Amino acid sequence: MTTGHFGLAVGVKAGAPRVPLWALLVAGYLLDIVFIVLVAAGVENFELMNPGHPAYGQVIIHAYYSHSLAGALVISGVAALITLPIWGKQNSIVIGAVVMSHWILDLLVHRADLPILPGNGGHLPVLGFGLWKYPALSALLEIAIVIAGIYLYFRSTHWVTGTKTPDSRRRRKRAVVSTIVIGLLLVLLAASDFLAVSTSAGILIMLLLIVLCGWLDSRIGWNLSFETAAKPTGP
Repeated sequence: MTTGHFGLAVGVKAGAPRVPLWALLVAGYLLDIVFIVLVAAGVENFELMNPGHPAYGQVIIHAYYSHSLAGALVISGVAALITLPIWGKQNSIVIGAVVMSHWILDLLVHRADLPILPGNGGHLPVLGFGLWKYPALSALLEIAIVIAGIYLYFRSTHWVTGTKTPDSRRRRKRAVVSTIVIGLLLVLLAASDFLAVSTSAGILIMLLLIVLCGWLDSRIGWNLSFETAAKPTGP
Protein backbone atom coordinates (compact mmCIF):
# COMPACT_ATOMS: atom_id res chain seq x y z
CA MET A 1 0.00 0.00 0.00
CA THR A 2 3.06 2.26 -0.25
CA THR A 3 1.79 4.10 -3.34
CA GLY A 4 -1.66 4.44 -1.82
CA HIS A 5 -0.26 6.19 1.25
CA PHE A 6 1.44 8.81 -0.89
CA GLY A 7 -1.53 9.13 -3.26
CA LEU A 8 -3.84 9.89 -0.35
CA ALA A 9 -1.41 12.52 1.00
CA VAL A 10 -1.32 14.23 -2.40
CA GLY A 11 -5.12 14.38 -2.48
CA VAL A 12 -5.30 15.82 1.04
CA LYS A 13 -3.29 18.84 -0.18
CA ALA A 14 -6.48 20.01 -1.92
CA GLY A 15 -8.19 20.38 1.44
CA ALA A 16 -5.16 21.69 3.35
CA PRO A 17 -3.45 24.10 0.93
CA ARG A 18 -1.40 25.82 3.63
CA VAL A 19 0.35 22.60 4.65
CA PRO A 20 3.50 21.91 2.57
CA LEU A 21 3.16 18.87 0.34
CA TRP A 22 6.39 17.39 1.70
CA ALA A 23 4.90 17.42 5.21
CA LEU A 24 1.78 15.59 4.04
CA LEU A 25 3.88 13.01 2.20
CA VAL A 26 6.04 12.41 5.28
CA ALA A 27 2.89 12.17 7.43
CA GLY A 28 1.38 9.59 5.11
CA TYR A 29 4.46 7.39 5.42
CA LEU A 30 5.40 8.18 9.02
CA LEU A 31 4.34 4.84 10.51
CA ASP A 32 6.64 3.04 8.08
CA ILE A 33 9.46 5.47 8.86
CA VAL A 34 9.10 4.54 12.54
CA PHE A 35 8.90 0.89 11.49
CA ILE A 36 12.20 1.17 9.54
CA VAL A 37 13.89 2.70 12.58
CA LEU A 38 12.60 -0.07 14.84
CA VAL A 39 13.68 -2.73 12.32
CA ALA A 40 17.18 -1.25 12.36
CA ALA A 41 17.08 -1.37 16.17
CA GLY A 42 16.00 -5.03 16.10
CA VAL A 43 12.65 -4.33 17.76
CA GLU A 44 10.42 -5.09 14.74
CA ASN A 45 10.89 -7.14 11.59
CA PHE A 46 9.21 -8.58 8.53
CA GLU A 47 9.43 -11.79 6.55
CA LEU A 48 8.82 -12.57 2.89
CA MET A 49 6.39 -15.39 2.32
CA ASN A 50 8.51 -16.65 -0.56
CA PRO A 51 12.05 -15.25 -0.21
CA GLY A 52 13.15 -16.79 -3.50
CA HIS A 53 10.44 -15.00 -5.44
CA PRO A 54 9.35 -11.79 -3.68
CA ALA A 55 6.01 -10.50 -4.91
CA TYR A 56 3.54 -7.71 -4.25
CA GLY A 57 1.81 -8.15 -0.90
CA GLN A 58 3.57 -11.42 -0.10
CA VAL A 59 4.96 -10.31 3.23
CA ILE A 60 4.21 -10.73 6.91
CA ILE A 61 5.04 -7.65 8.97
CA HIS A 62 5.85 -7.95 12.66
CA ALA A 63 5.32 -4.29 13.59
CA TYR A 64 3.85 -4.77 17.03
CA TYR A 65 4.64 -1.24 18.14
CA SER A 66 4.66 1.14 15.16
CA HIS A 67 1.62 -0.48 13.55
CA SER A 68 -0.43 -1.32 16.61
CA LEU A 69 -3.68 0.62 16.81
CA ALA A 70 -2.64 2.31 20.06
CA GLY A 71 0.86 2.99 18.72
CA ALA A 72 -0.51 4.56 15.54
CA LEU A 73 -2.79 6.80 17.60
CA VAL A 74 0.14 7.92 19.75
CA ILE A 75 2.35 8.64 16.72
CA SER A 76 -0.52 10.56 15.08
CA GLY A 77 -1.03 12.61 18.25
CA VAL A 78 2.67 13.40 18.57
CA ALA A 79 2.82 14.49 14.92
CA ALA A 80 -0.18 16.76 15.46
CA LEU A 81 1.34 18.30 18.60
CA ILE A 82 4.69 18.93 16.90
CA THR A 83 3.05 20.68 13.94
CA LEU A 84 0.51 22.64 16.03
CA PRO A 85 2.73 25.72 16.61
CA ILE A 86 3.93 25.62 12.99
CA TRP A 87 0.71 25.41 10.98
CA GLY A 88 -2.05 25.93 13.54
CA LYS A 89 -4.72 23.74 15.10
CA GLN A 90 -6.73 22.84 12.00
CA ASN A 91 -3.70 21.88 9.92
CA SER A 92 -2.10 19.95 12.79
CA ILE A 93 -5.29 17.88 12.98
CA VAL A 94 -4.95 17.23 9.24
CA ILE A 95 -1.37 16.03 9.77
CA GLY A 96 -2.47 13.72 12.57
CA ALA A 97 -5.31 12.36 10.43
CA VAL A 98 -2.99 11.68 7.49
CA VAL A 99 -0.63 9.79 9.80
CA MET A 100 -3.55 7.70 11.07
CA SER A 101 -4.79 7.07 7.52
CA HIS A 102 -1.70 4.91 7.05
CA TRP A 103 -2.95 2.45 9.65
CA ILE A 104 -6.46 2.43 8.20
CA LEU A 105 -5.20 1.65 4.69
CA ASP A 106 -2.91 -1.03 6.09
CA LEU A 107 -5.89 -2.53 7.91
CA LEU A 108 -7.52 -3.10 4.53
CA VAL A 109 -4.59 -4.85 2.85
CA HIS A 110 -2.58 -6.51 5.62
CA ARG A 111 -3.11 -10.05 6.65
CA ALA A 112 -3.92 -10.39 10.35
CA ASP A 113 -0.72 -8.84 11.71
CA LEU A 114 -1.84 -5.51 13.18
CA PRO A 115 -2.18 -5.68 16.98
CA ILE A 116 -4.44 -3.44 19.01
CA LEU A 117 -1.99 -2.72 21.84
CA PRO A 118 1.79 -2.20 21.53
CA GLY A 119 3.73 -5.44 21.76
CA ASN A 120 0.44 -7.29 21.28
CA GLY A 121 -0.30 -6.64 24.94
CA GLY A 122 -3.15 -8.68 26.34
CA HIS A 123 -2.88 -11.02 23.36
CA LEU A 124 -5.94 -9.42 21.82
CA PRO A 125 -6.96 -10.39 18.27
CA VAL A 126 -4.61 -9.07 15.58
CA LEU A 127 -6.31 -7.23 12.75
CA GLY A 128 -6.15 -7.12 8.95
CA PHE A 129 -8.72 -7.69 6.21
CA GLY A 130 -6.13 -9.30 3.95
CA LEU A 131 -6.67 -7.71 0.53
CA TRP A 132 -3.06 -8.62 -0.23
CA LYS A 133 -4.35 -12.16 -0.66
CA TYR A 134 -6.02 -10.80 -3.81
CA PRO A 135 -3.23 -8.82 -5.50
CA ALA A 136 -5.34 -7.56 -8.39
CA LEU A 137 -8.00 -6.16 -6.05
CA SER A 138 -5.42 -4.58 -3.77
CA ALA A 139 -3.60 -3.04 -6.74
CA LEU A 140 -6.87 -1.62 -8.09
CA LEU A 141 -7.55 -0.01 -4.72
CA GLU A 142 -4.11 1.64 -4.72
CA ILE A 143 -4.51 2.83 -8.31
CA ALA A 144 -7.93 4.30 -7.47
CA ILE A 145 -6.47 6.19 -4.50
CA VAL A 146 -3.61 7.54 -6.63
CA ILE A 147 -5.90 8.66 -9.45
CA ALA A 148 -8.25 10.37 -6.99
CA GLY A 149 -5.32 12.05 -5.24
CA ILE A 150 -3.81 13.42 -8.44
CA TYR A 151 -7.20 14.62 -9.67
CA LEU A 152 -7.98 16.46 -6.42
CA TYR A 153 -4.50 17.99 -6.36
CA PHE A 154 -4.63 19.23 -9.95
CA ARG A 155 -8.15 20.59 -9.59
CA SER A 156 -7.15 22.52 -6.48
CA THR A 157 -4.10 24.02 -8.20
CA HIS A 158 -6.37 25.39 -10.93
CA TRP A 159 -8.51 27.10 -8.30
CA VAL A 160 -5.46 28.53 -6.57
CA THR A 161 -3.52 29.82 -9.57
CA GLY A 162 -6.24 31.28 -11.80
CA THR A 163 -5.41 32.59 -15.28
CA LYS A 164 -5.97 36.35 -15.19
CA THR A 165 -2.43 37.71 -14.79
CA PRO A 166 1.05 36.81 -16.11
CA ASP A 167 2.02 35.74 -12.58
CA SER A 168 -1.02 33.49 -12.36
CA ARG A 169 -0.17 31.91 -15.69
CA ARG A 170 3.40 31.25 -14.53
CA ARG A 171 2.08 29.60 -11.38
CA ARG A 172 -0.39 27.60 -13.46
CA LYS A 173 2.52 26.21 -15.52
CA ARG A 174 4.34 25.32 -12.31
CA ALA A 175 1.20 23.55 -11.07
CA VAL A 176 1.00 21.51 -14.27
CA VAL A 177 4.68 20.55 -14.01
CA SER A 178 4.25 19.64 -10.33
CA THR A 179 1.22 17.47 -11.10
CA ILE A 180 2.96 15.69 -13.97
CA VAL A 181 6.07 14.94 -11.90
CA ILE A 182 3.96 13.72 -8.97
CA GLY A 183 1.96 11.49 -11.30
CA LEU A 184 5.05 10.03 -12.98
CA LEU A 185 6.78 9.31 -9.67
CA LEU A 186 3.65 7.69 -8.23
CA VAL A 187 3.39 5.49 -11.33
CA LEU A 188 7.06 4.51 -10.98
CA LEU A 189 6.57 3.79 -7.27
CA ALA A 190 3.53 1.63 -8.01
CA ALA A 191 5.45 -0.26 -10.70
CA SER A 192 8.39 -0.90 -8.36
CA ASP A 193 5.97 -2.17 -5.72
CA PHE A 194 3.76 -4.28 -7.98
CA LEU A 195 6.76 -5.82 -9.77
CA ALA A 196 8.76 -6.26 -6.53
CA VAL A 197 11.69 -4.24 -7.84
CA SER A 198 14.65 -3.63 -5.51
CA THR A 199 13.97 -1.83 -2.23
CA SER A 200 16.63 0.78 -3.01
CA ALA A 201 14.73 1.84 -6.15
CA GLY A 202 11.55 2.31 -4.14
CA ILE A 203 13.36 4.36 -1.49
CA LEU A 204 14.89 6.60 -4.18
CA ILE A 205 11.47 7.24 -5.72
CA MET A 206 9.98 8.04 -2.31
CA LEU A 207 12.77 10.51 -1.58
CA LEU A 208 12.19 12.19 -4.93
CA LEU A 209 8.48 12.41 -4.15
CA ILE A 210 9.08 14.09 -0.82
CA VAL A 211 11.95 16.39 -1.78
CA LEU A 212 11.46 17.19 -5.48
CA CYS A 213 7.66 17.28 -5.49
CA GLY A 214 7.63 19.18 -2.22
CA TRP A 215 9.85 21.82 -3.81
CA LEU A 216 7.81 21.99 -7.01
CA ASP A 217 4.60 22.35 -5.01
CA SER A 218 6.07 25.19 -2.94
CA ARG A 219 6.68 27.18 -6.16
CA ILE A 220 2.98 27.23 -7.05
CA GLY A 221 2.29 30.00 -4.55
CA TRP A 222 -0.52 28.62 -2.40
CA ASN A 223 -0.02 31.13 0.43
CA LEU A 224 0.24 34.01 -2.04
CA SER A 225 -3.16 33.15 -3.47
CA PHE A 226 -4.81 33.03 -0.05
CA GLU A 227 -3.20 36.28 1.04
CA THR A 228 -4.39 37.96 -2.14
CA ALA A 229 -7.89 36.59 -1.68
CA ALA A 230 -7.97 37.89 1.89
CA LYS A 231 -7.17 41.47 0.90
CA PRO A 232 -10.17 43.83 0.86
CA THR A 233 -11.23 44.89 -2.62
CA GLY A 234 -13.39 47.83 -1.69
CA PRO A 235 -12.51 51.26 -0.24
